[in-house]
Amino acid sequence: MSLKLYGYWRSSASYRVRIALNLKLLEYEYIPVHLVKDGGQQFSGEYVGLNPSSLVPTLVDDDEDIILNQSLAIIEYLDERYQQGTQLVPSHKLERAKVRTIAQDIACDIQPLANLRVMNYIGEQYELNQQQKSDWAQHWLGKGLRSLEQRLQNSAADFCFGFNITMADVCLVPQVYNALRLGMDVSCYPAINRVYKNCMDNLAFEHAQPENQDDAEL
Repeated sequence: MSLKLYGYWRSSASYRVRIALNLKLLEYEYIPVHLVKDGGQQFSGEYVGLNPSSLVPTLVDDDEDIILNQSLAIIEYLDERYQQGTQLVPSHKLERAKVRTIAQDIACDIQPLANLRVMNYIGEQYELNQQQKSDWAQHWLGKGLRSLEQRLQNSAADFCFGFNITMADVCLVPQVYNALRLGMDVSCYPAINRVYKNCMDNLAFEHAQPENQDDAEL
């Protein structure tokens, strides 16, 4: 099997790539990298050799002798290399830019503020308890979702852009999952909530859920 995905079951970025691989109808080998166990397996010498940033995910394509680390770069690579399955990035330049805008809003501006290494740092540096860290995450996630809801007013139908699944939806679902995990009420975001529910009716999204991964800790 030429494709290998190194990831963590609850990582939003890994979740995105799992969805994309499923939508592209691609088989791959999943290699868990536990972000907490053993002091964080992402810091092992073997893994740092694949990803110097010590983050997940990492995609290895043995056929092309390539290693990719950033989730959006991985998704676009898969979409360009494989014609099968869902086209995740539109071919028209304007539509492509719009999809990338939503995807980057989520992957670059919303998700990083509440990822594991940020939460660990603010907890240790400012001696925050679990509730205070959760409040931090919910604050930034709430601001991001409000902005995202406004953007979707002009484009969303069943999905972020009309009736076709794109990379924007691939990024939206893990972010809503995080909001729900934190106990946030997403019903106040009707467009986001509608898109999320429609995506979760698709088996590619269902099979990519964190709880359905071999390394899930329930």
